[in-house]
Amino acid sequence: MNPLDHLIVGFDKALRVVGGVAKAARPNPGVSAPDCELNTQEQRHSAGLMRVNHVGEVCAQALYDAQGRRASTQAMRTQFAKSGREEEDHLAWTAERLAELGSQPSLLNPLWYAGAYALGTVASRLGDAVSLGFVVETERQVEAHLNSHLDQLPPQDAKSRAIVTQMRDDEIEHGAKAQEMGAAEMPLPVKAAMRAMAKVMTTTAYYI
Repeated sequence: MNPLDHLIVGFDKALRVVGGVAKAARPNPGVSAPDCELNTQEQRHSAGLMRVNHVGEVCAQALYDAQGRRASTQAMRTQFAKSGREEEDHLAWTAERLAELGSQPSLLNPLWYAGAYALGTVASRLGDAVSLGFVVETERQVEAHLNSHLDQLPPQDAKSRAIVTQMRDDEIEHGAKAQEMGAAEMPLPVKAAMRAMAKVMTTTAYYI
């Protein structure tokens, strides 16, 4: 595709992600989980956590798109595309669960998407090893974040827990694959900055 086509396709993808138009290729893991009764506080807390997870998937779409477009090898482009498709499953699953909980995605999704796309662009311009290293560190932090959500979700909220568990397993696989492809280790200050940015995002998205 020529540059204009790339721009149009990218803009269309951004609109679909921010607008909540996502289609899962795999069944929602929460479908087979038993229904449960949540009180008002538990329902609000589950919704807040799932909204944070939905924002994370909005960011993942932006990151993988930005990095995949600028990857230097077909193998990397293929891997970013595969990971992006699996992240779209997560996007659809979390959106579905939010609706079931009577809540909605973050109102700041356009901001989250734009910021993540910019980060992905910067990482990709620093070379394939750095771009892959950014994926590895991102997935490490996401894994820890999802594990914390499994600790925080109401024990009886089996639907949310099933979704988060599958998301975590997928993120571990994405990070391992990036490591195999030659990821560089991120410097400690970069890791700290990533954690700080993630903290701002997760704290805000829980409420808005």
